[in-house]
Amino acid sequence: MSLKLILTRHAKSDWGDPMLADRDRPLNKRGRRDAPRIGAWLASEGHVPDQALISAARRTQETWSLLSAAFAEDVPATFLSELYHAGPQGILEAIQGGNGKTLILIAHNPGIAEVAHRILRNSPSHPRFYDYPTAATLVCRIPAERWDEADWGMGETLAFLTPHDL
Repeated sequence: MSLKLILTRHAKSDWGDPMLADRDRPLNKRGRRDAPRIGAWLASEGHVPDQALISAARRTQETWSLLSAAFAEDVPATFLSELYHAGPQGILEAIQGGNGKTLILIAHNPGIAEVAHRILRNSPSHPRFYDYPTAATLVCRIPAERWDEADWGMGETLAFLTPHDL
């Protein structure tokens, strides 16, 4: 038995309004283009989640909205303020509270990148894995029956890509 974890960094955000709080920044044009492409790739590869955990920031919510439009069925999403700029341990705890067989988590750097690095047994050879650019997405297998069994060093890479790869 195994579980599938999808870790996505939010798509490119807009820095055009210096008066906006960081949490309220929307996606920019590139981000609005890239998020649906990542969703279409996930759907085409059969990596459709049955649960979504999303940071409560505007840019992560917009990423989810655009990305999930590619899925044939609605995926239940929970928007968590504790994922906004969460560290690795906080993100791991959110993952451990997951349910279903395939979980997607959309959050921010540096936390999402650190989790991707720490949850895998071996890192993918992709040249952008270590800087985990916007909309970067890791799909990995977790050899466990329940999410509360997920821990560091367990994951096996199934795929890693960035929008540039599409």
